[in-house]
Amino acid sequence: MSAPEVRVLVVEDDPVAAAAHALYVGRVPGFTAVAAVHSLAEATRVLERTRVDLLLLDLTLPDGHGLRFARGLRAAGHPVDVIAVTSARDLAVVRESVSLGVVQYVLKPFAFPTLRERLLRYAEFRASAGEAAGQDDVDRTLAALRAPGPAELPKGLSAATLDRVAALLRAAPDGLTAAGTAGAAGISRITARRYLEHLVDTGRADRTPRYGQVGRPELHYRWLAAAAGSVSNV
Repeated sequence: MSAPEVRVLVVEDDPVAAAAHALYVGRVPGFTAVAAVHSLAEATRVLERTRVDLLLLDLTLPDGHGLRFARGLRAAGHPVDVIAVTSARDLAVVRESVSLGVVQYVLKPFAFPTLRERLLRYAEFRASAGEAAGQDDVDRTLAALRAPGPAELPKGLSAATLDRVAALLRAAPDGLTAAGTAGAAGISRITARRYLEHLVDTGRADRTPRYGQVGRPELHYRWLAAAAGSVSNV
């Protein structure tokens, strides 16, 4: 008999990011997004009327801090698990999250592969049942929640250059061409195109042709605001 689907509530104040995160959840086998809400008050109402197994919880919300909300849930004996989704890089916040039983801590922006890996690890942890035969069984269960190391980049790409190209693209609201990226990053146009195409392939950016008066259209690359790890961790 298959395990029941994990019901996830997305709590994120940015509507575009919330919709993207809910879409990501729905793409992972065994998970379903029951709702995407934009405040803690809305999250409370959903939790009162429906079963939720896991919160995908932003920490900075218009009506309070996500960790205070998680603390209140724990104090009330609510069994929901929490994955913190945040731009906060303060390690004191990370430590507090651990003390509250937050099962994963995901930095924004992130792409689908990052969230998929965390959700699948959570599912493995959640499926653990029975009595441990010894320390090895306990260690394996806890290891299921540990994040993997950074995924390998395609041959010839470096993490440092990818981060630089991504930073340039994020800072250009109208997008960049491969030539423009090459000039700003100090790399060749062909190399710039490889990095830009990698960002497209991993869901961080999109590309659109722009037609001039003559000749072939030029590709413009644009950072996706809802793209949600570090850039090289895809």
